[in-house]
Parts: sequence; structure tokens; C-alpha cells
Amino acid sequence: MGKSGKVVWSSDGDLPPEDARTSTVPAGDGVVRVSRETKGRRGKAVTVVRGAPLELAGLDDLARDLKKLCGTGGTVKDGAVEIQGDQRDRVVAALQERGWRVKYAGG
Repeated sequence: MGKSGKVVWSSDGDLPPEDARTSTVPAGDGVVRVSRETKGRRGKAVTVVRGAPLELAGLDDLARDLKKLCGTGGTVKDGAVEIQGDQRDRVVAALQERGWRVKYAGG
């Protein structure tokens, strides 16, 4: 084991099934949170969507739809969708149309 306690390499061959190894986002409390962040972005605002009940492939599709809706760029990082600019109102409306429970987060 490595210093962090994680297995670095193992010869036992006990790997989880292929579908269990696909990247997923951990389940949350059922609320999608939309916030505005500027930290670490040289003062530029970014709208961040966390807690969407989707796999990573679904997050990519959601990001694409939101970027098209807002007419801006964006990405998926660490299980969250980031959309350039302060687009909270548009994003919240779009997520509520999908039938999700959405809350504004942060200040």
C-alpha cells in the first residue's frame, strides 16, 4: 500500500466488473445547487451546477445544453458543470424545466 493507504498495485486480479469501474458522480441529497464562483479565476464569474443526478456522460450532455442555452463556454470538472459568466437565472430555469429540485447556493 502507498502512503495514503490506497492500493497502488496488486497482483490478486480481483477487479470490479467493467460497468462498476465507470466514472460516476456520488449521489447527493436530491437537490441541484447552482452557485456563482470567482475564486481562482482571476475575478471572472463562473456559474457552477452541483448535485445533478447524472452519470459523467450525462453531465457532458447537460453542459452542452446549458452552454448552448447561455451562448457561452463551459466545462465539466470534478462532477460539477461550470458555465462561463453569471448565468444563474437561466440555468436554474432550465434545470427546473427538467423536473429537478433546484436551489441557489452561496451568497
